[in-house]
Amino acid sequence: MTVTATTTTAPPAERVLMEGSEALARAAIAAGCRFFAGYPMTPFTEVLEHCARLLPEAGGVCINAESELEAVGMAWGALSTGARAATGSTGQGLSLMQESFSEITLAELPLVIFNMARGQQDYFQATRGGGHGDYRHIVLAPQDVREGVEHVQLAFHLADKWRNPVLVYGDYLLAHTQEAISIEPMAFPELPKKDWAVDGSQTGSGQSRGVTPLGVAKTGQPAMGQEGKAQYIATKIPLMEREVRFEQGFCDDAETIVVAFGSPAKFVKYAINELRDAGHRIGYLRPITIWPFPYAALAEVAAGPNVKRIGSFELSAGQLVEDVRIGVAGRAPVTYIGGVSTDQSGFGVGRLLDVEAITDRILALHEDRELPPIPGYEQFSYQLQEHQK
Repeated sequence: MTVTATTTTAPPAERVLMEGSEALARAAIAAGCRFFAGYPMTPFTEVLEHCARLLPEAGGVCINAESELEAVGMAWGALSTGARAATGSTGQGLSLMQESFSEITLAELPLVIFNMARGQQDYFQATRGGGHGDYRHIVLAPQDVREGVEHVQLAFHLADKWRNPVLVYGDYLLAHTQEAISIEPMAFPELPKKDWAVDGSQTGSGQSRGVTPLGVAKTGQPAMGQEGKAQYIATKIPLMEREVRFEQGFCDDAETIVVAFGSPAKFVKYAINELRDAGHRIGYLRPITIWPFPYAALAEVAAGPNVKRIGSFELSAGQLVEDVRIGVAGRAPVTYIGGVSTDQSGFGVGRLLDVEAITDRILALHEDRELPPIPGYEQFSYQLQEHQK
């Protein structure tokens, strides 16, 4: 199922040139976020800084916490009262939050998480999670700032709709690219009141509320028990899979399909448009949600009458490609055509995120040629040691 969102009927807001980090912060506030806690790590730092500047003006609170552990704990407390709240970091910082992410998910708290990642090596972390128990986060992967503004507002809606965390997967490019955009609140279907929130309204009534990842309850109130709570969450996960979102193009006659997500997908789409103009029958599929992953859509395009090969372009050692192989399910050969590529700091844009380099790799795949070398690999490739041969 796809949620249709429309902008309000108010006059369009003025378009203003702003950095992606500021746009994401403003979108969160437009969605009703009133509490944000985080710890600065590039390229997430600017999101935190803009929230610190803008949230107080909207009647909200932003806290620069002592560490990521305190930040996620503060967000947990704000969520429990029914507030719309968020946290974030890079993948390294989110690693420290994994225990709380699993507990928050099992407690059914609608946390929104910003991962302004240092590349795409956090795919497994985002889609599989690093905490305990059976849980999943809905993960949105915008391709640019404009879509990021929409995804942030959608994230808060989906988090409340499912009482489940939603992660927005960004990167250095999304955080630091400037676009002329307007931030307009989006209208979504109305959601029920948060009658589970620990807001003090039931104090002294004998019906006070509790928010817990365990299957326990207060004396005299019904409790699921540990097994029951685990089964309850397990049966909820498949229902959330209906939130799958994707974009595809030129797949009807394609001989080659390339799968890519996030900022690199926009480069891939541009390259494929150029290759189509040159007469090459190449299409693309872009997962907008990387969980739930669009397995069914990918299976359908992979089964196309002309499809001979599938490529996975990603800025990692090969993580997205595993979901691509699951979706394709043997209908066509799947080739990983990405690579690890950042600047020397490890934060920014590497040499592989370049239309010419991407075009060369897609065309080599399409023509069944050897892929061009990944910039840097010739210098830093691991060499087998004698005892490993």
